[in-house]
Order: sequence, then C-alpha cells, then structure tokens
Amino acid sequence: MTLRLLFYFLIFFGIACENSQQKEEIILAEVNDAVLTLQDAKSNISASEFNEDSIAAYNSYKNRWIERQLILEETKRLKLLDSPDVQRKVDRAKEEMLLISFQEAILSKLESDIIISDQEVRNYYQTNKDKFILDERYVRFRHLIAATLSDAENARRDLMRGISWENVARQYSLQSDLVISNASRFWPESSALKEFDTLNRYLRLIGVSEISLIENINDQYHFVQLLESKAVGEHPDLDWLLDQIENWLILEKKRIAYNTYVKNLYLAAEANNEIHTYNVLPNNTNTELVSDTLNSNQ
Repeated sequence: MTLRLLFYFLIFFGIACENSQQKEEIILAEVNDAVLTLQDAKSNISASEFNEDSIAAYNSYKNRWIERQLILEETKRLKLLDSPDVQRKVDRAKEEMLLISFQEAILSKLESDIIISDQEVRNYYQTNKDKFILDERYVRFRHLIAATLSDAENARRDLMRGISWENVARQYSLQSDLVISNASRFWPESSALKEFDTLNRYLRLIGVSEISLIENINDQYHFVQLLESKAVGEHPDLDWLLDQIENWLILEKKRIAYNTYVKNLYLAAEANNEIHTYNVLPNNTNTELVSDTLNSNQ
C-alpha cells in the first residue's frame, strides 16, 4: 500500500512540475497581443553578443523587438497590405523564401547520400594540380615558449644535440601540446607568428634547421627553428588541401543533384502537359534564337 501511494505521488509531482515549468515562461515585453519571452530573445541573440554581456544583449534585443512590433502595428493602421504594390512585394518575398527553403530542404535530404572518397580527392588534385600554386612562401617551424631564460637555453641546447622536439617541448615549453601540434604544419610566411614581429623576421632570414636567438617577449623566452619552406610557385602538399577539395566536391555533387532534381520536376510537369509557353515576341525578333532559348530552358 505504501509503495502504491508513493508511486501515485511521484506521478502527480512529475505532472505538477511539468505544468509549473510551462507556466513559468518568462516574459520580457508585450506590445498589444505580441509577446516576447526570454527564450525567444535568447534564440535570436548571437552567441558572441550573449557571451560578452548577456544582460545588455537581452535589453538591446528587447528594444529592437519593441520597435519592430510598433512599426508592424503602424503598418496595420496605415493599411499598407491593402496597397497592390505592397502586396506584390510581400508575395514576391514569400516566393523567394519558399524557394530558398525548398533548396535548403532538398540539399539537406541529398547530403546524406553524398560520399566523397579519398581517391576522388586525389584524382581531383592530380587533374587540377596546375590550379594549386603557392602565391607566397610557406614555412614549417618549431616555436618554443619558456618561462625562464635557463629553460630556453637548455631547450635550445638539447635541440642542437638532436633530442626530439616532442621531448624538448614537453620538458621546457609552455603550451607544449600547442607548439608540438603547430610544428607539424606549414604556415604562410606573412602570417607565421605574426603576433611576434621579431620571430616572424627570424623565419624570413634563417635557413632550414637553423635556430634563432632567444628573445624576451612579455617576460617569456622565445625562439624558433625553421624546418622546411616552400617557395612561391611550388605546389602545396595534398594533405594541406584534403578538406578544402572534399568540400568543393561535396558542393559540386550537391549542385548536380539539385539541378537533376529540378530537371526531373520539369520533365514530369512537361509529361503531364502542365507547362504551356506562348510566342508573343515582336516579329523583328530572331525567331530561331528565341526558339532555341525557350527550348534550352525547358
């Protein structure tokens, strides 16, 4: 009996909590029948603006929302929708929104069926290799950030003795995971450590395998070692481009699939005799050209 009562109590408590949550929706503002809730406001505020100052973001959006509702109310008073010109614009805007929503829905549906293999990416790269040319020098380098001059000197000495970069970075460098990861990729020379002008200049001047002098920057001790460079006009490694090429191929397959979908709509409508075209152009128009144009659009 006690267990049964407890069971009914839990059910009642759960329903009460659910109803309470639904009723406790926080309202930020009302303009006549229009209501702005806290959740509606938050869903329309960008993450960056909200994270910077959530209170200011809510107030700013609330004020914009109130102004928008007042303007919409005024359009009703002015009976703007009764204007044929305004109604045409509204209808056109609805059509454009429907077309955009249709395209998004079809592309979303097609996306799950699009698969790009590594071989497709490699074939595309080889076929279009001449299009992938470096327009500036690229460099791969090591950047050590030490808390003390002694650590920087020891790290520099160990690298010159042939101790692995990973071991040196983990023993002496701040942000060791980051500097180890960054040393595995190429960077455009213009943006390589651009926040440190002195280090960027070293990367432009030192030769491969050379290590720069140690520099004290904001009470931290830095040096760089150049590992590789690629000159202007060289081809980038395929690994740099894998994600970019894959995205291009996905977009291209989406474009083809979408156009095929629309073409099939046209063919189906044509087969059902739903499309009728009329030649109402002036007599001095090039009839053959017009015919070709109309046919090409079918």
